[in-house]
Amino acid sequence: MGDFDAIDSLLAAVGPEAGLPAPGVRRELREQARLSKAQVARALGVSPSTVAGWEDTRDPSGELRTRYAYLLDGLAAKFAVEVQEEPEPEPVQEPEPEPVQEPAAADDASTAGAGEGDDVESLAVPEPCVLCGQPAGSRVAGFAQHLDPADCHAVTAPGPAPAPASEAAGPVARKEAPPRTPRPSGRSHGPAGRAFQEPSGPVDLIGRAVRAALAEHEGDVDAATAALLKRAIPDAMRLLDETRKGARYDIVAHPWIPDILKKQTSRGADQIWEARPKWTRHELPPGRHEVTALDINGAYLSALKTHLPLGQLEHSAGLAHDRRRAGVHLITPPAWEHEAVLPNPLGQRDEPGPLWVTEPTLRLLLRLSGPKYGLCAPPEIHESYTSGATENLLEKFRVALKDARDAAITENDEVTLEYVKAMYSKFVSTMGESNYNRELYRPDWMHIIRSQAFANLWMKALKAHDEGLAVVRAMGTDELHVIGDWRRVFAEGRGVTEVKVKDAYTAAAGTGEEE
Repeated sequence: MGDFDAIDSLLAAVGPEAGLPAPGVRRELREQARLSKAQVARALGVSPSTVAGWEDTRDPSGELRTRYAYLLDGLAAKFAVEVQEEPEPEPVQEPEPEPVQEPAAADDASTAGAGEGDDVESLAVPEPCVLCGQPAGSRVAGFAQHLDPADCHAVTAPGPAPAPASEAAGPVARKEAPPRTPRPSGRSHGPAGRAFQEPSGPVDLIGRAVRAALAEHEGDVDAATAALLKRAIPDAMRLLDETRKGARYDIVAHPWIPDILKKQTSRGADQIWEARPKWTRHELPPGRHEVTALDINGAYLSALKTHLPLGQLEHSAGLAHDRRRAGVHLITPPAWEHEAVLPNPLGQRDEPGPLWVTEPTLRLLLRLSGPKYGLCAPPEIHESYTSGATENLLEKFRVALKDARDAAITENDEVTLEYVKAMYSKFVSTMGESNYNRELYRPDWMHIIRSQAFANLWMKALKAHDEGLAVVRAMGTDELHVIGDWRRVFAEGRGVTEVKVKDAYTAAAGTGEEE
């Protein structure tokens, strides 16, 4: 299919056919044509988040600009013809407004929570909501969830207030529609609504990619794996777009970023401290000990469940921590007096004084300073860059990857296992200042997810200590060394909630060094 054939298909679906109009007009034209961002993205060979950026503040360039302008010109011409051909309505006396029917109002409420291009269906038997785990009567894009946020028990930040009906319809004029009757499933997208939608759910995107790679390389596992690893970043972005269908929050993919989150030099780092554990116990209990090095499975995958800021970061100073928001914070950390038996939750830092930390690090310090633990004083917050946040922003993305990983382990499918690992690890590592992922620029998310992985490891160290194990070493995201019967504390296995043995060695009293 030629470069413009897919666009012609879109234009043909909505009717007959030069610079780019303003971003707001671009969105109006697409919405008037009842086209989703996903449909436009597929026709142009980009991701829906890229289309969203074009409808916000960014402009495409080169061949993409030419093709996007071709689409918009065609849509504009189509609706100009419709306006010219529409006869002038006869003046009539306005009737008394009829009372709003309750069923129709309920229908509007049920569809307001669904995103563009959603597949919404009613469930005869309620299933656990993917966000809160409570029974839900609807499935959106293959995932059971509550359509009304008021029914969902997930701990999320309040979204923006719903727009009035006149605003939700958009500024482009439309004909008056006849009264609707309630329907059990999602909204209609017109005759072209299904033309470009995927026939299956997010997990099968991974399965289809693996099968296609194996077929292309005639069953050569090494060659297929290498090919899949090369495309892990764009495939992860496609999976993210797929799992965002039906979400209650939009992702701001390219927000303004404060200077503290930008690299100070081309090869340097920014000012954010991730609190990476790098700790070895100086002295062991008397005697010789068998030390087990435990490997924490899927550390970055589990860390995708963390409080992420939804929009552009906003500056504040002198305010207490707001749990409905997330971002980065300048703090003076508390003193840590338990270095002999537990690592400092701030990691190994040589310089005293204030430093910029992420949301998971701040929340961990606040938690440890609370009445349940009382291990330190609370940190002093000087200033922050935050936005409204939710812990579930990447939850369906995480679950899709986890399910594919679990299935691959069960089936001893190393190709899929390596592919999934590359998808989530490269997704995290390239969302900052990277040349490999131009679709998502969120260095704040990258630091937050990494810090969440470090905080998760630290909490496992605390759990081991509280259960009577001697913690010997904690390193990075996935390495915890302990003395004692660790199997009564941690489940053994390859699942993301389990640990496996990485190594075992003997250490003598008076030193934490391996013999």
